[in-house]
Amino acid sequence: MKSPSPTSYYRATATPYPAWEPLQGSTHARVAVIGGGFAGLNTALGLAERGVRDVVLLEREQVGFGASGRNGGFVFAGYSLGEQALLDQLGEARAQALFQLTTAAVGRIRRRVAEYAIPCDAVDEGVIWANWFRDPAVLRRRQQLLAEHYHVNWQWLPEAELRARIRSERYHDGLYERDALHLHPLNYAIGLAAAAAGQGVRIHEHSGVRSLAREGRQWRLRTAQGELLADQVVLACGGYLAGLRKPIDRAILPIATYVMVTEALGDRLDECLHTRAAIYDSRFAFDYYRALPDTRLLWGGRISVLNRSPRGVQRLLTRDLLRVFPQLAGVRIEHAWSGLMSYARHQMPQIGGSDDGLWWAQAFGGHGLAPTCAAGELLAAAIADGDDGWKRFADYGLGNTHRPFGYLAAQASYWWQQSRDCLKTRLEG
Repeated sequence: MKSPSPTSYYRATATPYPAWEPLQGSTHARVAVIGGGFAGLNTALGLAERGVRDVVLLEREQVGFGASGRNGGFVFAGYSLGEQALLDQLGEARAQALFQLTTAAVGRIRRRVAEYAIPCDAVDEGVIWANWFRDPAVLRRRQQLLAEHYHVNWQWLPEAELRARIRSERYHDGLYERDALHLHPLNYAIGLAAAAAGQGVRIHEHSGVRSLAREGRQWRLRTAQGELLADQVVLACGGYLAGLRKPIDRAILPIATYVMVTEALGDRLDECLHTRAAIYDSRFAFDYYRALPDTRLLWGGRISVLNRSPRGVQRLLTRDLLRVFPQLAGVRIEHAWSGLMSYARHQMPQIGGSDDGLWWAQAFGGHGLAPTCAAGELLAAAIADGDDGWKRFADYGLGNTHRPFGYLAAQASYWWQQSRDCLKTRLEG
């Protein structure tokens, strides 16, 4: 088995752009955004779109280096916390309001791709939730829940129709979410950065913030080659911890997920998929995948506290792939990688601020594209206009995840849920 490239498919096919120079010397900004992933980029662009010009974004590596440039590229509504749990915790009106932030974000992403002409291979063909199990009850319950309490209608796909689209005997019935899309996430991040820079945001790559200190009514940020005085600061580092504020860092668990991309399949792709929709399944430990424009198949799945090597990712995910598409036996895997997502104990984003001008947005838990867009809008509106819409997330605060013990609990929970999926699969025969 040939080892896959250690470079992700996204990085290998990234839109070329002139690198943003590191921060040098001393400067000032109204707002400093730390983190060049989706949360930070959406905040910076949201500020620029509201006329705030004095914004500086600092990225330790490259734009989209973290989970924002490594994920499956699915754009759909919702959060890591399921819709039923959200309803149970907040009641119908408040749950609807938070959910609608993400449905609006899907539309905003669609519009930004068009408005800023972002070349990110966007495919506006929906997402399919395929049932791994024979029992249709879980699909029917979710379909009814979404329709009755969130006013969202997902189309039922009977088994025969599902298998006409997904050529696998593994699945039984499905739900089709039409108001969803998928895209090249790294190129989308690069496009957001270009859009923000075009409206005056100053972006600096390779500018990791080494210290953050309050001085009078401002914040002083120091990097290797420069320093910045800012009136307000946004921390948006996700699973790649900034190490600047302990209460913010310790509120998340950085959890790895794995992704791989096959060789170009040509006609072999037709043996597997007759849909341009992206797909994930109904298990807790689900697979997610989609066809790429050059007939490759992108395949992701599993969560773990371990950041595995490309060879390890390839070995695990190829086994998962062949359970669904045995007709792809012998397929060559050309890229395999992992990335760190940020999870909170309550499984919801942590979006908040303090009276001294420090803001944060993190813990998007593998559902990042729409919620990070929503978070950026909330923080931009708060900073630019004094809007308090971000307080809708007040129930989901910075609870300590108690690392490293939190890792053990998270892995144990994952294995428990995975074992339940396996048992149900065996019982069904």
